[in-house]
Amino acid sequence: MAKALETQQRNRREQNSMEALERTVKKQSLHTLPEESKQKRKVSVFHIPLPIFAVVLLLTLAAVFTETLPAGMIGSLLIMMVIGETFGWIGDRTPIVKSYLGGGAIVAIFGSAYLVYSGILPDTMVTQVDEFMTTGGFLDFYIAALITGSILGMNSQMLVKIGLRYFAPIFGAIAGAVLFAAIIGQIVGFTLQDAVLVITLPIMGGGMGAGAVPMAQVYSEFLGQPASYYISILVPALALGNVFAIVMASMLHKLGQRVPTLTGNGKLMDGFEETKTTTTFDLKKLGVGVLAAMLFFTVGQLLGVILPIHPYAIMILLVAAVKIMNLLPSTIVEGASQWYQFVAKAFTLALLFGIGVAYTDLGAVLNALTLQYVLIVFGVVGGAMLGAGIIGRLVGFYPIESSITAGLCMANMGGTGDVAVLSAAKRMQLMPFAQIASRLGGAVILLLAGLLMSFF
Repeated sequence: MAKALETQQRNRREQNSMEALERTVKKQSLHTLPEESKQKRKVSVFHIPLPIFAVVLLLTLAAVFTETLPAGMIGSLLIMMVIGETFGWIGDRTPIVKSYLGGGAIVAIFGSAYLVYSGILPDTMVTQVDEFMTTGGFLDFYIAALITGSILGMNSQMLVKIGLRYFAPIFGAIAGAVLFAAIIGQIVGFTLQDAVLVITLPIMGGGMGAGAVPMAQVYSEFLGQPASYYISILVPALALGNVFAIVMASMLHKLGQRVPTLTGNGKLMDGFEETKTTTTFDLKKLGVGVLAAMLFFTVGQLLGVILPIHPYAIMILLVAAVKIMNLLPSTIVEGASQWYQFVAKAFTLALLFGIGVAYTDLGAVLNALTLQYVLIVFGVVGGAMLGAGIIGRLVGFYPIESSITAGLCMANMGGTGDVAVLSAAKRMQLMPFAQIASRLGGAVILLLAGLLMSFF
């Protein structure tokens, strides 16, 4: 009896202890929940609390306008990262812009272009950023990381499966662009020659260096005017086409969210999975990834002296061949993949700011804003998007990914446009296919320009 009573008292004490513990836990949770919700409500830019980032922004602007910003990489990268992230943060939170006009990507590009156009950004800073982007090679540095890391991170069997079939949506994009341009051109009063030669081909030609400049030389040989005359005509088409490509990429991303069957969410086709790599970032592997990206880029440049192909295209083919033949150890593959992910997260908005300063002529875009011109450029970009999507679907690709890479990345301004389009579409891992469309597709356009010249 005494033993039963002792057991009952012990059980009662244990029950009281548990109830006390539950009350304590409940009090603590009630006390900490508001703190957690406060943490969630804290606003940050580039993972930095907003008040601290505001100080960073003010210090950077003070250095810019007092012309004490360090020369070279430090000063250029600082202003590009700080103001690029600021514009990106604004664009990703502005209604309509964030949903339909490209969000942070388009605000970073055209916000910086406006700073140049309006004269707000000092000329010394414009020159410094321009040199860092062009002669400094920051664009090449970025694209090399994305191409190397994304291809080495792909499934090699699916890489073989895609193969030459990727050229089908590229030709679909060209056909769609020419068809839409011809139809709309007839409606708004453009001749077939102007609609196809002066507007469509420059837009689809792979940007300024790989498209408009050599195309102007082809036109000069056939039509007699100096190349500079034709460049002045081609540039507005390129600039406006780039704007439409960015906006349509953002709209395709939204369409994919609403109609999931149309998209692979960054995969070009079923089964096209990335190779599984370690999720923990390894500093040693990151260093290996930097080395791999720079080496593949350099070898592409080296072979470009011998082969009549753009060095970017050579680099893509080289990295793909190495991946398919499984010639690299896992440490290099993982390092390249991790480096690509770091570069894409850390430098994308900085690069977009640089693109706006160095490559975007806002004056040319504004000068081209006649209704007829806008309609026909819209038709070219829309036709490329639809043609690539439809043909891509027929050969087994997801239509949204096919439209973005083979269509919109042919209708933008080459490498700079590829970054902007893929950023707006939230699909940076598709950079190798974007570059194939820009470089090899651009070469096809140059050949087509020569053939059509003799025809017209």
